[in-house]
Amino acid sequence: MRSILLQQFSGYLSTDDSVRYYIDDLTWQVKQGEHWVLLGGNGAGKSALAAALIGEAKQQSGQRHSTFNKLQLVSSDLQKQLLNTHRKSEKPQKVTDMLFAEPQINSDLCQQLITAFNFDALLNRDFTDLSTGETRKLLLIKALSANSDLVVLDEPFDGLDSESVGQLNRLLQQLSAQTCFVFVLNRVDEIPAFVDHFAYVNNGRLQHSLAKPCAAKRADLFKLLHLEHTSLSIPDAPEHCFKSATNTPLVKLTNVHVRYSEQTIFENLNWTINQYQHWQLTGKNGSGKTCLLNLITGDNPQCYNNEIEVFGFKRGTGESIWDIKQHIGYISNTLHLQYRVSISALNTIISGFFDSIGLYQQASELQTRLAKEWLALIGLSDKTNSAFTQLSYGDQRLLLIVRAMVKHPALLILDEPCLGLDEANRQRVLLLIEKVCAAKTSTVIYVNHHAADTIKGIEHTLKMEDFKPAHYGQQAAHSETLI
Repeated sequence: MRSILLQQFSGYLSTDDSVRYYIDDLTWQVKQGEHWVLLGGNGAGKSALAAALIGEAKQQSGQRHSTFNKLQLVSSDLQKQLLNTHRKSEKPQKVTDMLFAEPQINSDLCQQLITAFNFDALLNRDFTDLSTGETRKLLLIKALSANSDLVVLDEPFDGLDSESVGQLNRLLQQLSAQTCFVFVLNRVDEIPAFVDHFAYVNNGRLQHSLAKPCAAKRADLFKLLHLEHTSLSIPDAPEHCFKSATNTPLVKLTNVHVRYSEQTIFENLNWTINQYQHWQLTGKNGSGKTCLLNLITGDNPQCYNNEIEVFGFKRGTGESIWDIKQHIGYISNTLHLQYRVSISALNTIISGFFDSIGLYQQASELQTRLAKEWLALIGLSDKTNSAFTQLSYGDQRLLLIVRAMVKHPALLILDEPCLGLDEANRQRVLLLIEKVCAAKTSTVIYVNHHAADTIKGIEHTLKMEDFKPAHYGQQAAHSETLI
């Protein structure tokens, strides 16, 4: 029987010259026919353990033995590395070239996955033009159709719409008969039904391991992931906060559209956002959600081809992009991918006052005090001086969320904020957003694919499906560009 054995293994995972996730004295065996899930808090070392399993971690001591023939990994780190590599390339690579570059690919399975994910229309697209969810689908198609003995899936459902999650679950169930899977998950409700081995990770160690546990033992394990909620209160607003003029909307879009070449992404979209009127924005992967948000922030050049008013400024009338951005707080997958500077955790939050990636201005005493209060609120005071790039993905995400909130912006845009967060921190962030909605200093736009992650106070919904072009089914839905 094939297997992988890690025995008294110590080492670290390096995804950047300065990033280190440590593994300490790990003994773990995964056998053919087993399916595992690794659970634990942000920064516990789940991704590092998964990387050690497939030979991607730097070994310092102990042993690793594997009789599996072919191993695959899908993770946010891999996604980030690929994007950085392709952005530096002079000639963008086509999606179809990336998919079929592997000589041992199972063509029939690959086509089945392409069909299941509605990916046919994206095959001739440049890789860097894919949305976050579409990029994740591409990596999943590549890994699952590579005839591998073992596939490690690190948060495979993150960034996928509900329909794609259902499709992926059905495909994983089919493949589980011949492929061994190891999942790294933050949400217990995403654990596939066929998973039969559960493990809890803490401080780079496998603290609890359960084989085919009964429901009661699983419940005991899940209790380790939950947060006892105390009353959270958000720090004060800075001295100067934007106030909208009476009866003047924060944002007004009139018959807006976005088109690329012959592809129309959405059209005839009218949207008025009044102060303290909180909205949820919904839509499938590639439906144009982030594209729409970028019209508001000015990060999509087509904002000048449309009738758009933001904070009283009409686009194209001489306003500076900073006239707009100073009143906006923003968290998105794109921002997370772009935020690659090695400043401290505290300065990461302070950078939200200046809308910068990195910190290049002197913070005031008030700004520093408020940033420290936000840092304490998310439980990262002990990481005050830690470099952003040395923190786990989940801790980075928490910092970027409060970076968006720290100045109590007039418009707070939260584009899938909870990706990468463990159960406790996800609940903490949802409660924080609820508090922000109630505080009446910010107006919230919230993008989310999980129906369970509803927030009290968000009572308005904009559905991208209502603005699909007439021939939507016959053309590709353009992605939310990552550039």
